[in-house]
Amino acid sequence: MKGFVIAGTASGVGKTVATLAVIEALQETGRTVQPAKAGPDFIDPSHHATVAGRPSRTLDVWLEGEDGVRRNYHSGDGDVCVVEGMMGLYDGDQSSTAQVADVLDLPVILVVDASAGMESVAATALGFQKYAGRAGRDINVMGILAQRAHGGRHERGIRDALPDELEYFGRIPPIAGLEIPDRHLGLHMGDEQPVDADALDEVTDSIHVSRLTDIAREPPRPPTRDLTPTRNRRIAVAWDDAFRFVYPAVAERLRAQTEVVTFAPTAGDDLPDCDGVYLPGGYPELHAERLADSPSLSTLAERATGGAPILGECGGLMALAESLTTAAGQTYPMAGVLPADVRMYERYQALDHVELRARSNTLTAGDGETLRGHEFHYSSADVASDATFAFDVIRGTGIDGEHDGLTEFETVGTYCHVHAESGAFDAFIDTL
Repeated sequence: MKGFVIAGTASGVGKTVATLAVIEALQETGRTVQPAKAGPDFIDPSHHATVAGRPSRTLDVWLEGEDGVRRNYHSGDGDVCVVEGMMGLYDGDQSSTAQVADVLDLPVILVVDASAGMESVAATALGFQKYAGRAGRDINVMGILAQRAHGGRHERGIRDALPDELEYFGRIPPIAGLEIPDRHLGLHMGDEQPVDADALDEVTDSIHVSRLTDIAREPPRPPTRDLTPTRNRRIAVAWDDAFRFVYPAVAERLRAQTEVVTFAPTAGDDLPDCDGVYLPGGYPELHAERLADSPSLSTLAERATGGAPILGECGGLMALAESLTTAAGQTYPMAGVLPADVRMYERYQALDHVELRARSNTLTAGDGETLRGHEFHYSSADVASDATFAFDVIRGTGIDGEHDGLTEFETVGTYCHVHAESGAFDAFIDTL
Protein backbone atom coordinates (compact mmCIF):
# COMPACT_ATOMS: atom_id res chain seq x y z
CA MET A 1 0.00 0.00 0.00
CA LYS A 2 1.48 3.30 -1.12
CA GLY A 3 1.13 6.40 1.00
CA PHE A 4 2.29 9.88 1.93
CA VAL A 5 2.53 12.09 5.01
CA ILE A 6 0.63 15.32 5.60
CA ALA A 7 2.82 17.34 7.96
CA GLY A 8 2.50 20.81 9.42
CA THR A 9 4.72 23.77 10.12
CA ALA A 10 3.39 23.82 13.71
CA SER A 11 0.57 22.62 15.94
CA GLY A 12 -2.73 24.29 15.13
CA VAL A 13 -1.92 24.92 11.47
CA GLY A 14 -4.86 22.79 10.32
CA LYS A 15 -3.32 19.37 9.63
CA THR A 16 -6.38 17.42 10.75
CA VAL A 17 -8.79 19.34 8.54
CA ALA A 18 -6.36 19.10 5.61
CA THR A 19 -6.02 15.36 6.18
CA LEU A 20 -9.78 14.86 6.31
CA ALA A 21 -10.19 16.88 3.11
CA VAL A 22 -7.56 14.78 1.34
CA ILE A 23 -9.21 11.54 2.53
CA GLU A 24 -12.57 12.75 1.24
CA ALA A 25 -11.08 13.89 -2.08
CA LEU A 26 -9.40 10.51 -2.61
CA GLN A 27 -12.61 8.66 -1.78
CA GLU A 28 -14.54 10.71 -4.31
CA THR A 29 -12.27 9.24 -6.99
CA GLY A 30 -13.28 5.74 -5.89
CA ARG A 31 -10.13 4.98 -3.93
CA THR A 32 -10.18 3.23 -0.55
CA VAL A 33 -8.20 5.24 1.98
CA GLN A 34 -6.34 3.85 4.99
CA PRO A 35 -5.82 6.72 7.44
CA ALA A 36 -2.95 6.84 9.92
CA LYS A 37 -1.61 9.20 12.57
CA ALA A 38 1.99 9.93 13.55
CA GLY A 39 2.25 10.09 17.34
CA PRO A 40 0.24 8.57 20.19
CA ASP A 41 -2.96 10.61 19.76
CA PHE A 42 -6.40 8.97 20.04
CA ILE A 43 -8.61 11.91 19.04
CA ASP A 44 -7.44 12.88 15.55
CA PRO A 45 -7.66 9.21 14.47
CA SER A 46 -11.31 9.15 15.54
CA HIS A 47 -11.99 11.92 13.00
CA HIS A 48 -10.07 9.98 10.34
CA ALA A 49 -12.20 6.91 11.04
CA THR A 50 -15.44 8.88 10.79
CA VAL A 51 -14.56 10.10 7.28
CA ALA A 52 -12.69 7.03 5.99
CA GLY A 53 -14.96 4.42 7.58
CA ARG A 54 -12.06 2.40 9.00
CA PRO A 55 -9.74 2.65 12.02
CA SER A 56 -6.72 4.94 11.74
CA ARG A 57 -3.31 3.32 12.34
CA THR A 58 -1.06 4.72 15.09
CA LEU A 59 2.56 5.28 14.00
CA ASP A 60 4.94 6.18 16.82
CA VAL A 61 8.62 5.19 16.82
CA TRP A 62 8.92 5.47 20.63
CA LEU A 63 5.90 3.26 21.30
CA GLU A 64 6.50 0.71 18.55
CA GLY A 65 10.11 0.80 17.36
CA GLU A 66 11.02 1.12 13.68
CA ASP A 67 9.92 -2.39 12.67
CA GLY A 68 6.76 -1.99 14.74
CA VAL A 69 5.86 1.20 12.87
CA ARG A 70 6.36 -0.61 9.58
CA ARG A 71 4.31 -3.62 10.74
CA ASN A 72 1.52 -1.36 11.93
CA TYR A 73 1.49 0.51 8.62
CA HIS A 74 1.29 -2.69 6.60
CA SER A 75 -1.48 -4.01 8.87
CA GLY A 76 -3.71 -1.43 7.23
CA ASP A 77 -5.62 -2.04 4.04
CA GLY A 78 -6.52 0.34 1.25
CA ASP A 79 -5.54 1.78 -2.11
CA VAL A 80 -3.58 4.58 -0.47
CA CYS A 81 -2.53 5.50 3.08
CA VAL A 82 -2.80 9.11 4.28
CA VAL A 83 -0.65 9.73 7.37
CA GLU A 84 -1.38 12.83 9.43
CA GLY A 85 1.64 14.22 11.25
CA MET A 86 1.95 15.45 14.82
CA MET A 87 2.85 19.00 15.90
CA GLY A 88 5.34 20.60 13.48
CA LEU A 89 7.22 18.36 11.06
CA TYR A 90 10.41 18.21 13.13
CA ASP A 91 8.90 18.54 16.62
CA GLY A 92 9.02 15.69 19.13
CA ASP A 93 12.19 14.46 20.77
CA GLN A 94 11.17 10.78 20.95
CA SER A 95 8.96 10.38 17.88
CA SER A 96 8.40 13.17 15.36
CA THR A 97 6.57 13.29 12.05
CA ALA A 98 9.97 13.51 10.36
CA GLN A 99 11.08 10.30 12.10
CA VAL A 100 7.95 8.44 10.98
CA ALA A 101 8.35 9.68 7.39
CA ASP A 102 12.02 8.63 7.47
CA VAL A 103 11.31 5.14 8.87
CA LEU A 104 8.56 4.55 6.30
CA ASP A 105 10.35 6.32 3.42
CA LEU A 106 7.19 8.28 2.62
CA PRO A 107 7.04 11.65 0.82
CA VAL A 108 5.88 14.66 2.84
CA ILE A 109 3.28 17.27 1.90
CA LEU A 110 3.56 20.34 4.12
CA VAL A 111 0.47 22.19 5.38
CA VAL A 112 1.29 25.90 5.56
CA ASP A 113 -0.99 28.61 6.94
CA ALA A 114 -1.54 30.95 3.98
CA SER A 115 -4.14 33.19 5.59
CA ALA A 116 -1.84 36.22 5.62
CA GLY A 117 0.90 35.45 3.11
CA MET A 118 1.87 34.49 -0.43
CA GLU A 119 5.63 34.56 -1.10
CA SER A 120 6.24 33.98 2.60
CA VAL A 121 4.34 30.70 2.28
CA ALA A 122 6.88 29.57 -0.30
CA ALA A 123 9.79 30.77 1.85
CA THR A 124 8.48 28.84 4.83
CA ALA A 125 8.04 25.64 2.82
CA LEU A 126 11.51 25.95 1.28
CA GLY A 127 13.01 26.34 4.74
CA PHE A 128 11.28 23.16 5.94
CA GLN A 129 12.51 21.28 2.88
CA LYS A 130 16.13 22.40 3.27
CA TYR A 131 16.14 21.72 7.02
CA ALA A 132 15.66 17.96 6.52
CA GLY A 133 19.39 17.33 6.04
CA ARG A 134 20.33 19.48 9.00
CA ALA A 135 17.86 17.52 11.14
CA GLY A 136 19.51 14.27 10.06
CA ARG A 137 16.36 12.97 8.40
CA ASP A 138 16.24 11.35 4.99
CA ILE A 139 12.87 12.79 4.03
CA ASN A 140 11.53 14.55 0.97
CA VAL A 141 9.22 17.53 1.41
CA MET A 142 7.55 17.40 -1.98
CA GLY A 143 5.32 20.46 -1.79
CA ILE A 144 2.51 22.19 0.05
CA LEU A 145 -1.17 22.30 0.81
CA ALA A 146 -2.06 25.94 1.42
CA GLN A 147 -4.31 26.12 4.46
CA ARG A 148 -6.88 28.97 4.69
CA ALA A 149 -5.99 30.14 1.18
CA HIS A 150 -8.45 31.99 -1.04
CA GLY A 151 -8.64 31.36 -4.76
CA GLY A 152 -7.81 33.78 -7.55
CA ARG A 153 -4.91 36.16 -6.97
CA HIS A 154 -4.13 34.71 -3.55
CA GLU A 155 -3.77 31.18 -4.86
CA ARG A 156 -1.78 32.29 -7.95
CA GLY A 157 0.60 34.29 -5.77
CA ILE A 158 1.34 31.26 -3.61
CA ARG A 159 1.71 28.87 -6.52
CA ASP A 160 3.89 31.18 -8.58
CA ALA A 161 6.21 31.89 -5.63
CA LEU A 162 7.06 28.22 -5.13
CA PRO A 163 10.49 27.15 -6.45
CA ASP A 164 10.66 24.32 -8.97
CA GLU A 165 11.55 21.76 -6.29
CA LEU A 166 8.27 22.36 -4.42
CA GLU A 167 4.92 21.39 -5.88
CA TYR A 168 1.55 23.00 -5.22
CA PHE A 169 -0.94 20.28 -4.23
CA GLY A 170 -3.91 22.54 -3.66
CA ARG A 171 -5.55 24.57 -0.94
CA ILE A 172 -7.99 24.39 1.95
CA PRO A 173 -10.24 27.45 1.56
CA PRO A 174 -11.34 29.42 4.65
CA ILE A 175 -14.96 28.30 4.78
CA ALA A 176 -17.34 27.68 7.68
CA GLY A 177 -17.88 24.16 8.97
CA LEU A 178 -14.25 23.01 8.97
CA GLU A 179 -13.68 23.63 12.67
CA ILE A 180 -13.37 20.87 15.28
CA PRO A 181 -14.53 22.08 18.72
CA ASP A 182 -12.06 21.97 21.61
CA ARG A 183 -12.41 20.54 25.09
CA HIS A 184 -10.06 19.81 27.96
CA LEU A 185 -8.30 16.83 26.36
CA GLY A 186 -8.05 18.48 22.95
CA LEU A 187 -10.64 18.03 20.24
CA HIS A 188 -13.99 16.26 20.43
CA MET A 189 -14.04 12.69 19.16
CA GLY A 190 -15.03 12.16 15.54
CA ASP A 191 -18.37 10.53 16.28
CA GLU A 192 -19.28 13.32 18.74
CA GLN A 193 -18.49 16.42 16.67
CA PRO A 194 -17.61 15.40 13.10
CA VAL A 195 -16.43 17.96 10.59
CA ASP A 196 -19.34 19.06 8.43
CA ALA A 197 -19.59 16.67 5.46
CA ASP A 198 -20.83 19.36 3.07
CA ALA A 199 -17.91 21.61 4.00
CA LEU A 200 -15.43 18.79 3.34
CA ASP A 201 -17.08 18.06 0.02
CA GLU A 202 -16.74 21.73 -0.95
CA VAL A 203 -12.99 21.59 -0.31
CA THR A 204 -12.21 18.54 -2.42
CA ASP A 205 -12.25 20.40 -5.75
CA SER A 206 -9.34 22.52 -4.51
CA ILE A 207 -7.05 19.49 -3.97
CA HIS A 208 -4.93 17.99 -6.75
CA VAL A 209 -5.69 14.35 -6.02
CA SER A 210 -3.96 12.85 -9.05
CA ARG A 211 -0.62 14.42 -8.11
CA LEU A 212 -0.92 13.17 -4.54
CA THR A 213 -1.38 9.60 -5.72
CA ASP A 214 1.44 9.98 -8.24
CA ILE A 215 4.01 10.76 -5.54
CA ALA A 216 2.82 8.09 -3.05
CA ARG A 217 5.34 5.37 -2.18
CA GLU A 218 5.21 1.95 -0.50
CA PRO A 219 7.29 1.58 2.69
CA PRO A 220 9.69 -1.33 3.22
CA ARG A 221 8.19 -4.42 4.79
CA PRO A 222 9.44 -5.55 8.23
CA PRO A 223 9.71 -9.07 9.64
CA THR A 224 6.32 -10.55 10.48
CA ARG A 225 5.28 -11.89 13.88
CA ASP A 226 3.41 -15.14 14.44
CA LEU A 227 0.69 -14.91 17.09
CA THR A 228 -0.39 -18.07 18.87
CA PRO A 229 -4.04 -17.99 19.97
CA THR A 230 -4.64 -18.59 23.67
CA ARG A 231 -7.32 -21.27 23.81
CA ASN A 232 -10.49 -20.82 25.86
CA ARG A 233 -9.53 -17.41 27.23
CA ARG A 234 -11.87 -14.45 27.22
CA ILE A 235 -11.00 -10.80 27.86
CA ALA A 236 -13.71 -8.29 28.75
CA VAL A 237 -12.94 -4.83 27.32
CA ALA A 238 -14.81 -1.75 28.52
CA TRP A 239 -16.05 0.17 25.49
CA ASP A 240 -18.42 3.13 25.78
CA ASP A 241 -18.40 6.93 26.13
CA ALA A 242 -16.13 6.72 29.19
CA PHE A 243 -13.66 4.13 27.83
CA ARG A 244 -12.67 4.59 24.20
CA PHE A 245 -8.93 5.12 23.89
CA VAL A 246 -7.84 1.82 22.33
CA TYR A 247 -5.20 1.64 19.62
CA PRO A 248 -6.47 -0.48 16.69
CA ALA A 249 -3.38 -2.69 16.92
CA VAL A 250 -4.20 -3.44 20.57
CA ALA A 251 -7.73 -4.52 19.69
CA GLU A 252 -6.35 -6.67 16.87
CA ARG A 253 -3.73 -8.27 19.12
CA LEU A 254 -6.32 -9.17 21.75
CA ARG A 255 -8.71 -10.62 19.15
CA ALA A 256 -5.90 -12.60 17.52
CA GLN A 257 -5.02 -14.37 20.76
CA THR A 258 -8.22 -14.45 22.84
CA GLU A 259 -11.97 -14.12 22.67
CA VAL A 260 -12.87 -10.47 23.25
CA VAL A 261 -16.23 -9.40 24.66
CA THR A 262 -17.05 -5.73 25.17
CA PHE A 263 -19.24 -4.16 27.83
CA ALA A 264 -20.47 -0.62 28.44
CA PRO A 265 -20.27 0.37 32.13
CA THR A 266 -21.96 3.76 31.65
CA ALA A 267 -24.88 2.07 29.89
CA GLY A 268 -25.50 -0.13 32.93
CA ASP A 269 -23.80 -3.26 31.62
CA ASP A 270 -22.45 -5.64 34.22
CA LEU A 271 -19.07 -7.27 33.79
CA PRO A 272 -19.50 -10.35 31.56
CA ASP A 273 -17.97 -13.74 32.32
CA CYS A 274 -14.27 -13.50 31.51
CA ASP A 275 -10.75 -14.54 32.45
CA GLY A 276 -9.36 -10.99 32.51
CA VAL A 277 -10.44 -7.37 32.12
CA TYR A 278 -9.01 -4.43 30.16
CA LEU A 279 -10.22 -0.93 31.07
CA PRO A 280 -8.77 1.48 28.48
CA GLY A 281 -8.45 5.23 28.77
CA GLY A 282 -11.18 7.70 27.96
CA TYR A 283 -13.38 10.22 29.72
CA PRO A 284 -14.69 8.68 32.97
CA GLU A 285 -14.81 12.17 34.52
CA LEU A 286 -17.48 13.22 31.99
CA HIS A 287 -19.67 10.26 32.93
CA ALA A 288 -18.76 9.82 36.60
CA GLU A 289 -22.31 9.76 37.93
CA ARG A 290 -23.44 7.00 35.56
CA LEU A 291 -20.21 5.13 36.11
CA ALA A 292 -20.63 5.26 39.90
CA ASP A 293 -24.09 3.68 39.54
CA SER A 294 -22.91 0.93 37.20
CA PRO A 295 -23.14 -2.64 38.52
CA SER A 296 -19.91 -3.44 36.69
CA LEU A 297 -17.85 -1.55 39.27
CA SER A 298 -19.07 -3.75 42.10
CA THR A 299 -18.44 -6.86 40.03
CA LEU A 300 -14.97 -5.57 39.14
CA ALA A 301 -14.18 -5.27 42.85
CA GLU A 302 -15.40 -8.82 43.48
CA ARG A 303 -13.37 -10.23 40.57
CA ALA A 304 -10.28 -8.27 41.64
CA THR A 305 -10.34 -9.68 45.17
CA GLY A 306 -10.77 -13.11 43.61
CA GLY A 307 -7.49 -12.69 41.74
CA ALA A 308 -8.71 -11.97 38.20
CA PRO A 309 -6.10 -10.11 36.08
CA ILE A 310 -7.39 -6.56 35.54
CA LEU A 311 -5.49 -3.86 33.60
CA GLY A 312 -6.61 -0.22 33.73
CA GLU A 313 -4.97 2.48 31.61
CA CYS A 314 -5.47 6.12 32.66
CA GLY A 315 -9.29 6.28 32.62
CA GLY A 316 -9.23 2.65 33.68
CA LEU A 317 -6.99 3.54 36.62
CA MET A 318 -9.48 6.26 37.60
CA ALA A 319 -12.40 3.81 37.53
CA LEU A 320 -10.50 1.30 39.68
CA ALA A 321 -9.70 3.91 42.36
CA GLU A 322 -11.62 4.59 45.58
CA SER A 323 -13.16 7.83 44.30
CA LEU A 324 -13.16 10.31 41.45
CA THR A 325 -13.55 14.06 42.05
CA THR A 326 -14.39 16.17 39.01
CA ALA A 327 -12.87 19.58 38.30
CA ALA A 328 -16.16 21.07 39.54
CA GLY A 329 -15.58 19.45 42.95
CA GLN A 330 -18.17 16.64 42.77
CA THR A 331 -16.93 13.33 44.22
CA TYR A 332 -18.19 9.92 43.10
CA PRO A 333 -17.33 6.45 44.42
CA MET A 334 -15.50 4.18 42.00
CA ALA A 335 -14.68 0.46 42.15
CA GLY A 336 -12.43 0.78 45.21
CA VAL A 337 -9.93 -1.79 44.02
CA LEU A 338 -6.87 0.47 44.08
CA PRO A 339 -6.00 2.55 47.18
CA ALA A 340 -6.17 6.02 45.59
CA ASP A 341 -8.47 9.01 45.31
CA VAL A 342 -8.39 10.68 41.90
CA ARG A 343 -9.02 14.39 41.29
CA MET A 344 -9.48 16.20 37.99
CA TYR A 345 -7.91 19.59 37.20
CA GLU A 346 -8.49 22.25 34.55
CA ARG A 347 -4.87 21.98 33.37
CA TYR A 348 -3.10 18.81 32.31
CA GLN A 349 -0.92 17.15 34.94
CA ALA A 350 1.33 15.17 32.61
CA LEU A 351 2.07 14.97 28.89
CA ASP A 352 5.05 12.98 27.64
CA HIS A 353 6.42 9.83 26.14
CA VAL A 354 7.05 7.45 29.03
CA GLU A 355 9.47 4.67 29.92
CA LEU A 356 8.84 2.35 32.87
CA ARG A 357 10.83 -0.46 34.51
CA ALA A 358 9.00 -3.33 36.21
CA ARG A 359 9.90 -3.69 39.90
CA SER A 360 8.91 -7.39 39.83
CA ASN A 361 6.82 -9.68 37.63
CA THR A 362 3.57 -7.90 36.83
CA LEU A 363 0.67 -8.11 34.37
CA THR A 364 2.38 -6.37 31.46
CA ALA A 365 6.10 -6.99 32.02
CA GLY A 366 8.59 -9.30 33.69
CA ASP A 367 10.89 -8.31 36.52
CA GLY A 368 13.33 -5.63 35.30
CA GLU A 369 11.78 -5.33 31.85
CA THR A 370 11.00 -1.89 30.43
CA LEU A 371 7.89 -0.60 28.72
CA ARG A 372 7.56 2.46 26.53
CA GLY A 373 4.28 4.33 26.33
CA HIS A 374 2.61 7.71 26.52
CA GLU A 375 0.77 9.70 29.19
CA PHE A 376 -1.65 12.61 28.86
CA HIS A 377 -3.95 13.22 31.80
CA TYR A 378 -5.71 16.02 33.64
CA SER A 379 -6.03 14.08 36.87
CA SER A 380 -3.77 13.19 39.79
CA ALA A 381 -4.01 10.24 42.16
CA ASP A 382 -3.60 10.63 45.92
CA VAL A 383 -2.43 7.16 46.92
CA ALA A 384 -2.34 5.46 50.31
CA SER A 385 0.96 5.54 52.20
CA ASP A 386 1.35 1.77 51.95
CA ALA A 387 0.47 1.59 48.23
CA THR A 388 2.38 -0.87 46.04
CA PHE A 389 3.64 0.09 42.58
CA ALA A 390 4.48 -2.18 39.67
CA PHE A 391 6.88 0.20 37.90
CA ASP A 392 9.64 2.71 38.49
CA VAL A 393 9.49 5.71 36.16
CA ILE A 394 12.56 6.14 33.96
CA ARG A 395 10.98 8.87 31.83
CA GLY A 396 7.71 10.69 32.46
CA THR A 397 5.58 11.52 35.47
CA GLY A 398 3.61 8.36 36.27
CA ILE A 399 1.42 8.44 39.36
CA ASP A 400 3.72 10.17 41.87
CA GLY A 401 6.66 11.32 39.77
CA GLU A 402 8.73 8.21 40.54
CA HIS A 403 6.33 5.28 40.19
CA ASP A 404 3.46 4.06 38.04
CA GLY A 405 1.28 0.97 37.95
CA LEU A 406 -0.61 1.07 41.23
CA THR A 407 -1.24 -2.59 42.04
CA GLU A 408 -3.49 -4.63 44.33
CA PHE A 409 -4.29 -8.36 44.03
CA GLU A 410 -3.73 -9.09 40.30
CA THR A 411 -4.94 -5.61 39.28
CA VAL A 412 -2.69 -2.89 37.82
CA GLY A 413 -3.75 0.69 37.14
CA THR A 414 -1.38 2.95 35.22
CA TYR A 415 -1.38 6.39 33.65
CA CYS A 416 0.73 4.99 30.80
CA HIS A 417 -0.89 3.98 27.50
CA VAL A 418 1.08 1.24 25.75
CA HIS A 419 0.91 -0.09 22.22
CA ALA A 420 0.59 -3.72 21.15
CA GLU A 421 4.15 -3.60 19.77
CA SER A 422 5.46 -3.00 23.30
CA GLY A 423 4.74 -6.61 24.23
CA ALA A 424 2.62 -5.51 27.20
CA PHE A 425 -0.57 -7.13 25.96
CA ASP A 426 1.19 -10.37 25.07
CA ALA A 427 2.41 -10.50 28.69
CA PHE A 428 -1.10 -9.69 29.93
CA ILE A 429 -2.61 -12.48 27.86
CA ASP A 430 -0.01 -14.92 29.23
CA THR A 431 -1.34 -14.29 32.77
CA LEU A 432 -4.86 -15.50 31.91
